[in-house]
Amino acid sequence: MTTGRLETFSDGVLAIIITIMVLEMKVPHGAEFGALKPLIPVLLSYVLSFIYLGIYWNNHHHMMHVVHRVSGGVLWANLLLLFWLSLVPFVTGWMGENHFAPAPMALYGVVLLMAAVSYTLLVRATLKVEGPDSLLARAIGLDRKGKLSMLLYVVGIGASFYSSWLSGAMYVTVALIWLIPDRRIERVLGVHPARNQGHVT
Repeated sequence: MTTGRLETFSDGVLAIIITIMVLEMKVPHGAEFGALKPLIPVLLSYVLSFIYLGIYWNNHHHMMHVVHRVSGGVLWANLLLLFWLSLVPFVTGWMGENHFAPAPMALYGVVLLMAAVSYTLLVRATLKVEGPDSLLARAIGLDRKGKLSMLLYVVGIGASFYSSWLSGAMYVTVALIWLIPDRRIERVLGVHPARNQGHVT
């Protein structure tokens, strides 16, 4: 099986998730800039979640760029990732509406952690199809960034019950780590440009 339908479906789901987040933002009744002040936590939550969804879309796109085949395991792993990402609008709204209270902050971190775990499972399922000598295997390597991200999520979840600022800092740090598209794959493609024929960036 090729990657076409998987990519199309994933792109569509992520677009819908972002749309849902936008629609859940309530417009203030006042016409002054001061009316936006109570919405600042909601806006900050939206910005952070938008960045996260953008990161997943970007890295998913880069990964599929070097993948040639998918299996049933890859399809299910991809669905698991989309499941956890589909919960992002809910936890984003709950966190923003409650001004970064401990429970919403913790649940937000849990969803991010499970999305990271799901992405790791997707990579592993894909590597089973592509093989240990594939471009993806060379690009991923030991995946230190992925492991560090999951550690920071765990710290952020625990910190949410003591300091919302520390918890938020952990989540923002992970976003900053991944803000630039995954250059591991870009570097491998630079070394093996011929293997990239037929793919569109």
